[in-house]
Amino acid sequence: MSARPLVALAIACVAIAGCDRNMEPFVPGEEPQQPDLSKIFPAGAERTAEAGAGARVAGSSRGASPMRGSGSSEAIEGRVELAEGLAARVPPEAVLFVVARQGGADRPLAVKRIASPQFPIDFAIGPDDRLTRTIPFAGPLQLTVLLDADGDAATREPGDLRGAFPAPVSPGARGLTVTLGDGG
Repeated sequence: MSARPLVALAIACVAIAGCDRNMEPFVPGEEPQQPDLSKIFPAGAERTAEAGAGARVAGSSRGASPMRGSGSSEAIEGRVELAEGLAARVPPEAVLFVVARQGGADRPLAVKRIASPQFPIDFAIGPDDRLTRTIPFAGPLQLTVLLDADGDAATREPGDLRGAFPAPVSPGARGLTVTLGDGG
């Protein structure tokens, strides 16, 4: 027997002996289940983060009350309108993205995707739209909208329309109006 197979056998034995993953035995027919996240994240971690997010910034538009409520269980509700003269630039396969970001963060906290929107359109974005469930839906939040012609938010096309609410908002804000335009 040559040395090469013996070396491979020795490496395999060391790898098997070093494995201490404490995996449960395979049970044929067993259905997959959601992992128990309470073993990973301590109880109340989300509530603790919510209590720490107490900064408030005032601002409103068209009679809206953007800072109403601070609980992370309330959605932000509003309406997206098109700037005058842009209705012809909305292709039927366009997708509207409503995005909420905490503070000045680059990464969105929550995203609502609406296919083939008809304008004006009402929206609600809240805790169910979060990208990471362990991050609380708490303000202040920057609210932006993007009408993407090809439906892919990662691409930037010349015909895409953008808009943003002018002031930070908190969960529970109602009556917000965001206008889509060329700049945003």
